[in-house]
Amino acid sequence: MALEDLYSIAVRDIEGQETTLVRYEGKVLLVVNVASQCGFTPQYAGLEQLWRRYREKGLVVLGFPCNQFASQEPGSEEEIKKFCSLQYDVTFPMFAKIEVNGAGTHPLYQLLKSKQKGVLGTEAIKWNFTKFLVGRDGTVLERYAPSTKPEELSGDIEKALG
Repeated sequence: MALEDLYSIAVRDIEGQETTLVRYEGKVLLVVNVASQCGFTPQYAGLEQLWRRYREKGLVVLGFPCNQFASQEPGSEEEIKKFCSLQYDVTFPMFAKIEVNGAGTHPLYQLLKSKQKGVLGTEAIKWNFTKFLVGRDGTVLERYAPSTKPEELSGDIEKALG
């Protein structure tokens, strides 16, 4: 089932500008809640590699910093942007910090979690670097655990890209 409202959801980019995901309509999206001080933080490198490898074919990696897991993303958007650039040469689109669980869950994550449940049918995001693969039509195709390395997603991404 497509997420009809996916592209109209209001988001704030890492620069603080209000926008929506409409510019990514028709693309394959890899949506990831990220953090700078997490054991999975080195996955930024793999996410950047996926972005560089597949962006010309229609993949967009979207990073959403989140500080809900052991306060592993305590910095400001400016600090996050600087860290990602200097440490991992991140060039894929990054957004302002959001909440992915609880009463303050961002509407994007409300939709993603409702369409692709986690282990044992739970909706809650378990940790940083949970990944959602969204097809060109807005359908949430897969949900991947934080421990799933970005390079393990190539097959599914290629299939989604057609």
